[in-house]
Amino acid sequence: MLKLIVIITLITIVKVQAQDAREIVKKADELMRSNSSYSELKMTIVKPNWSRTMGMKVWALEPDYAMIYITEPARDKGTVTLKRKNEVWNWLPSAQRVIKIPPSMMLQSWMGSDFTNDDLVRQSSVVNDYHHNLIGEEKLNGYDCYKIEMIPKPEAGVVWWKIITWISKNKYLQIQADHYDEDNVLIKSFIGSKEKKMGSRNILTHWEMIPVDKPGNKTIMEYESIQFNYKVDENFFSEQNMKRVR
Repeated sequence: MLKLIVIITLITIVKVQAQDAREIVKKADELMRSNSSYSELKMTIVKPNWSRTMGMKVWALEPDYAMIYITEPARDKGTVTLKRKNEVWNWLPSAQRVIKIPPSMMLQSWMGSDFTNDDLVRQSSVVNDYHHNLIGEEKLNGYDCYKIEMIPKPEAGVVWWKIITWISKNKYLQIQADHYDEDNVLIKSFIGSKEKKMGSRNILTHWEMIPVDKPGNKTIMEYESIQFNYKVDENFFSEQNMKRVR
């Protein structure tokens, strides 16, 4: 009887921890999302011998639609990327052409950054497509964090074999996410900093995508403004509007 009680207690603890880990990830995910949004940001692509910065405007209707308009530099101004569900198009004003990105190019770099085309259309949900395990608590970048391991469910069509993420205890800010391949090798880290209040939310506004296998390379995203629950509908995200949006 005592052994049975111990087993039941252990099972209950495991279930509670799994549920708590999922809820933590859900709260962090919801902090950076809303039904729709409009944001303005700078993206800086850093290489060992050079760097360049782009300005952009981003309209999003979660989770299926997004429009990215490049505002600077002059040579890239007017370039537009459109996401509609799992498809992506680019509008190149210099060539006056709309180009659909084929599946074979989805893992290639977007605009020379450390983000891929697939990053833009990723359909996986960090909440629903992974099993979540609370594996520890650590202090990271000044925040007391939950350390959570996320393993994809067998039926989930996701790229990563494992993600380990650190989420702050008090505000549910995702401080870092490490992405591993099927050989359990760390491929890239996504690191957030510079907490600021934007709208009614405190969020991290400075993000760095750092590929481990490319020393000296990283891509920095710096949010300048963001409006959550921005008024926009599906009709906005059309090929025709790619040529008109400003």
